[in-house]
Amino acid sequence: MAEALRQTGAEVDWVFSGRPADKLFDMNGFGDFRVLKGLTFTVRKGRIDAFSTLKQASLLQLWRDIRQLDLESYDLILSDYEPVVAWAARRVGRECIGIGHQYAFAHDVHKAGHNPVSEALMRWFAPVSLGLGVHWHHYDATILPPIIEPVEVLSSGEPQTILVYLPFEDAQAVMTLLQSIKDWRFIVHSDQVAQGHHANVEVKGFSRDGFKASLARSSRVICNAGFELASEALALGKGLLVKPVLGQMEQVSNALALTELGLGASMMDLDRAKVEAFLHASTPVQVTYPNVAQNLAYWLTSGREEPIERLVQRLWSSVDYQHSPSTVPTSNYHTLSI
Repeated sequence: MAEALRQTGAEVDWVFSGRPADKLFDMNGFGDFRVLKGLTFTVRKGRIDAFSTLKQASLLQLWRDIRQLDLESYDLILSDYEPVVAWAARRVGRECIGIGHQYAFAHDVHKAGHNPVSEALMRWFAPVSLGLGVHWHHYDATILPPIIEPVEVLSSGEPQTILVYLPFEDAQAVMTLLQSIKDWRFIVHSDQVAQGHHANVEVKGFSRDGFKASLARSSRVICNAGFELASEALALGKGLLVKPVLGQMEQVSNALALTELGLGASMMDLDRAKVEAFLHASTPVQVTYPNVAQNLAYWLTSGREEPIERLVQRLWSSVDYQHSPSTVPTSNYHTLSI
């Protein structure tokens, strides 16, 4: 979205929260951005730690940041499920457009692990005037296809090489599991294990370009059930196995959606049998997505004259599923109703 907005000539100020500034990387494209504390969840060994989450939360600082964020000079306010900007706009009665996967959950999508508390949290964490959700299916709603970098070159990768990105799991447990599967090579990106070769596991640090190279080199991906990496894997035709962060409704729902839509496999814990079954599975699904970022950036900066329903229909009509099982939903959007 940053590059797409830049191409429209828009002047954009970026605000990031939920992660310390020293944990951010490859940020050159965002100019003189600001980092605020915000809110985030603490995860231990693949599960939300509610006590630690509440302990590290600073609601007073959050309120101060919301009150001090001056929005008066901006023509358009966007939030990608970021709470400071969303609540600052709400406080002064300004329109705020939300763009992100979480906003899809306002519609009748695949859900799991939800309850009144999680539903309320999803709704009020970063409330907006108009929420534009993105998902792997439209669910007959105003939901956009995933926003990813355009795929320029497809590569099936090295057949026996697997990318593993499980930052919310116990790193040693992940290493032990992978090292027990001798006939495969694994690339792990982690800051919890020394970089280098550990038997059949190669550990690397973090950089966007380095991660993209690992993704291109691999034939399959094992990761937590976040949205962005899974979407990139689908666009590149990489086999996908996800392990959701337990206690996080979004990730548990994503795992359900991937399996129900026939786009990937899931496991609820670090299960060697399921990993090995996945490694020997059939041909992965490859999905061709349109340039959603470019279309959305133009729509946002050109007065939003095209009805959002028409924009959604137009984008889904060019989604193409290849090598897909019969359970993958049709992308022929005009046969569906909104």
